[in-house]
Amino acid sequence: MKLLFVFITCSFLTTICPAQESNSQITIGVNHNIKSFNLNEERAIQIYTPDGYSESEQKYPVLYILDGQQYFLSGVSIQKALRRPRAIPKMIVVGITDKESSRWTWFGDEKEKFSSFLIDEVIPFINSNYKTNEEHVIFGWEGAAYYASELILKHPEVFNGAILSNGGYASKEIVKDFYTNKATYLYMANSKKDIYNISYTEEFNEILKEHSPKNLVWKYDLYNDEIHESLAHLALYKGLKFYYHNYNSLVFESIQEYIDLGGMDYLTRYFKERAQRFGGDETIDNSTKNGLIWLAWNRDNFEYFNLFMTEFKDVLTTKRYASAYWQNRFGQFYLKHKDYQNAIKHFNVGLTKYPNTRFEKQMKEGLIDAKSRKD
Repeated sequence: MKLLFVFITCSFLTTICPAQESNSQITIGVNHNIKSFNLNEERAIQIYTPDGYSESEQKYPVLYILDGQQYFLSGVSIQKALRRPRAIPKMIVVGITDKESSRWTWFGDEKEKFSSFLIDEVIPFINSNYKTNEEHVIFGWEGAAYYASELILKHPEVFNGAILSNGGYASKEIVKDFYTNKATYLYMANSKKDIYNISYTEEFNEILKEHSPKNLVWKYDLYNDEIHESLAHLALYKGLKFYYHNYNSLVFESIQEYIDLGGMDYLTRYFKERAQRFGGDETIDNSTKNGLIWLAWNRDNFEYFNLFMTEFKDVLTTKRYASAYWQNRFGQFYLKHKDYQNAIKHFNVGLTKYPNTRFEKQMKEGLIDAKSRKD
């Protein structure tokens, strides 16, 4: 957890600080007060818009953070940290503040009023005043997790996903009544050290396993190194990764994993489903292609290296490979595996397009060796 927070903080600060003038304040959002008819009180919310928001015509998903007084800053920082590997899209983050003295009331006996406030007042305000795509994810810890677990099952037309930490429960009746024609995501996290809430989360998990609601994509993780007060930040990080599990490029740990998942058919299906969910191109992206070529080379798997170099030949024309370094690397690998024709091709490209480089001698020697062996 300490390493996670260091990474998040550094990511957050290094993104913001260079844009600030000397001695100026760092601003990460705005405070807004909503006069709520449903709650009969004024409620504060915090709103963060991502980098480039004002110049962009793009519409953004919204992450709603319950108990914003505790977790709004974490939500913003984690969202920004996950942008560095492009694991999730840019998001608007909305924190909804509450008071310790009243939060169990609004998340318990008065939850219907709070739902009216959230659905009929807060969300319309955000959608009317900000560039949203009406994709909503909600996060709740402890009492807010119990509230959000019922909310996502009762209102899948409003929320696309919920992230629950240290709590969560819905009755069999609510689970059985759940209906939606779109995928709805539910992520739950707890720890055996959270002796206050673990039994409820475990029971909720068993109810979900028993009834397996259609179109509810859910996951339950235990992080037993954490305690009641510390898990929320990690749960939010893991929950966003789960919700956006097919947003990023694919990365494989081994060729065997690639084979076990279905090989090229899996790649095609993954990027087609990603395009259907998030828009964009259905083709396999260059990052995935580059990763697989590198993986096969790194693991000295010539069979799959040759396959990927053939299947992904379009990526070889990109700027990434426009150097003597890469032409020499490919040439040497082909030479090692006695594919002299391809070795000669890459050495020739390197010597012709990138002469007078520090790889020139290696490529000349490799070319001579490949030609002599070929002959």
